[in-house]
Amino acid sequence: MSEDSRAIVKALEKVLVRLSENPYPHVPNPPNSSQKRASVAAIIRVRPAYKPVPASVNGSLIAVDKPSPPSPPSTISEFFAQEWVQEGDPELLFIKRAGRAGDRWSGHVALPGGKRDPEDADDFAAAVRETREEIGLDLDTMDCLPAGNLPERLVTTSWGKDVLMVLCPYIFLLTGKTVPAAQPQPTEVAAVHWVSLRALLSPTLRTREAVDISSRIAKHVGPAIHKLIRWTMGKMMFSAVRLLPTESVYASSIPGFIPTEGGDKLSTLAGWAQAPFGIPSSSSIHHSLLTFQQPLILWGLTLGVLADLLDQLPPYNAVALWKYPTFTVPDLRLLVYIMTRSFRKNTAEAFSSGSWPSRPQRQPSQTAMDGATEATAISVAEPAPAMGPESTSAPIPTATGRQAKRSSFNKHSVGIGGLGVGKDPQHAVGKLLHGYYDRVNWAIALFLAYRTALTMSVAWWVVRWWRRRRAAGT
Repeated sequence: MSEDSRAIVKALEKVLVRLSENPYPHVPNPPNSSQKRASVAAIIRVRPAYKPVPASVNGSLIAVDKPSPPSPPSTISEFFAQEWVQEGDPELLFIKRAGRAGDRWSGHVALPGGKRDPEDADDFAAAVRETREEIGLDLDTMDCLPAGNLPERLVTTSWGKDVLMVLCPYIFLLTGKTVPAAQPQPTEVAAVHWVSLRALLSPTLRTREAVDISSRIAKHVGPAIHKLIRWTMGKMMFSAVRLLPTESVYASSIPGFIPTEGGDKLSTLAGWAQAPFGIPSSSSIHHSLLTFQQPLILWGLTLGVLADLLDQLPPYNAVALWKYPTFTVPDLRLLVYIMTRSFRKNTAEAFSSGSWPSRPQRQPSQTAMDGATEATAISVAEPAPAMGPESTSAPIPTATGRQAKRSSFNKHSVGIGGLGVGKDPQHAVGKLLHGYYDRVNWAIALFLAYRTALTMSVAWWVVRWWRRRRAAGT
């Protein structure tokens, strides 16, 4: 196995031991908000290094003396002490959600999981149950070790007004050399993909995802202004990772997985997409079919959840590879670049890639977002922010009990930027972003002002030209 895999295996053991011994704290639902909670499972396995299969004689395998199978490891350290693990390649499991009309996460790459039910004992139990129901993997066995959790996050609407749920990510380590095949639940999961951690950390697979942020304010301004904003501002681009699966399992029982019509019709957009990805034939979601022809893209909420884990693994530059959000419209992108240039230069000097605090608990990573929601990570020291029509302020106690500076969660603080930094900018991406969107919002205001002035000037010139032409004609 490559030296990269050996380094990742060594670092992964330390990370999982640390997370299991120092779990992130429980985040209660904010008052006066939805009491919904959801859990996801970050499932890790190690793929053994290649070994040739023994030859057969007269249809029977050559007898090879094999020791009796050892009992499953009971600790993370015991698992990583095995030679085959040290020579293996760690992988992480992702799902591609089935296309469903009305589902805000339809077709997204995600971690298995879902909403907590009343019968679930706790958030951890919800992650186990949802994984079993969605992909048919039982995490409540001796061949699976719980390996801590990642920061719990408040998932809100994109303007931060309403709390949709508290998202609780848990890490699981599969300890067997072979893992039972996944069985995607066809109404919820289109496919299951195992992806090497080497691929997740590779700079060659970093990309951007363009997001139509105008859709987030369509309900507030009406369809006409929504279309005008979308045409004027274009899309916003966020950092993403293109996934290269080592193994994939598709939900072949989805209606239409095997086409009922042949010939040239298979080359049409709807026919191509509906077959392998289980996209409903409803015309209400035909606008999203193009996204299913693109490579598997990890971004938004799921990438934000995994950012802390990835940044702890070699080459320790997962955050350094992250790029500042910007826009697709050239003049707006230029304005954002100019107005944030000094900020980016100054904050780059304060950032040291690969550094890891000596304290056992690191601050959570940046707020994650997609086209419609945000997920704010809550740090160890800070309570869950109150959500309501007006922004509120609350003192934040430190780990030593001293009073910290007062901080507020403003529902408009993220604004059109879409990717906030939460209350505590002590984590790496927080340092990079803290104050960035203030400058972006100024760039947007300047852009809209000059575009409006330009439009009015052109309209005034056209009116004058038309009047002169009419006067000359008379």
